[in-house]
Formats: sequence, C-alpha cells, structure tokens
Amino acid sequence: MDEESWTGIIDVGSKPVVAREAVATGLLVLSEGGIDVVANGRSPKGDVREASTIAAIQAVKETPRTLPHCHPIPIEGCTVDWKVEKNGLRCTVSVRTHWTTGVEMEALCGVNAGLLCAWDMLKSIEKDSEGQYPTSKIEGVRVLRKSKGDPHD
Repeated sequence: MDEESWTGIIDVGSKPVVAREAVATGLLVLSEGGIDVVANGRSPKGDVREASTIAAIQAVKETPRTLPHCHPIPIEGCTVDWKVEKNGLRCTVSVRTHWTTGVEMEALCGVNAGLLCAWDMLKSIEKDSEGQYPTSKIEGVRVLRKSKGDPHD
C-alpha cells in the first residue's frame, strides 16, 4: 500500500514504551480591558484561568476522540500554566506519559481548548459595539519541545 492511500491508524505496537513529554503554548490576544479582568479575577463568568485549566485538561484526555488518527494514550501527568502578558493571556500545557507514541497532539489540544474557554469567558468584554472582536485572536500555538526518554525508564 503506498503512502497516499493510507487511511488507518499507524501501528505503533512494535515501538518500545518510553518516557515521553511534550510542551505546547499559545497566546490569546486581548484588549486592555480583557487583560485587566483576567489579571484581577473579575470575569462575569468566574475565574478564567481556573475554568480554562479544566477545559485544557479535559481536551488533553479527549484528544483521540477529537483527532481520529491519534491513539488513546495513558496520560500520566498534565500541567497547565497561565501567564498574563502585556498583550494577552498565555497558556502552556505539558503532558507526560510512558508509551509507544508521543503526546504533542495532546499538548496542542490542551492549549487550544484552554484558550478557547478563556475567550468564551471573556466574550462580553472583548466584543465591540457591533458584536465583533477587533482585538481578540489566538496566535502562536506551537510545540515548544518534545522529548523521548530511555526505554528502560
């Protein structure tokens, strides 16, 4: 079967189980008002970082349900870090496992879900008088690093 006609899930059964980690990040660009609301915990929908952390963790765990070619992976650890920056809110997700395939897609799904949840919680602040989002955007979503350890870990 040639590469162009492959339609299944890649067989990773013969690969060794090793320690793996991936770290991804992204930025939700916000208005000054949105940044202030996040920094001071004044969102009308509740604590933006707390709720968005839950969304990020859930997305990490549900990655193979969202992306059909991803394998179910036993997630051993996940951290979600938030940083208020001068132009927005940064989400960084780290995912760890001992398995036969990497966890970069899980980290990316976590970042995207976390940022989307934050945006949802800040919609009323970010909308202009016409209901548009002139400032808000998600940018710079990327894998910062991934590692694959020794099969004897």
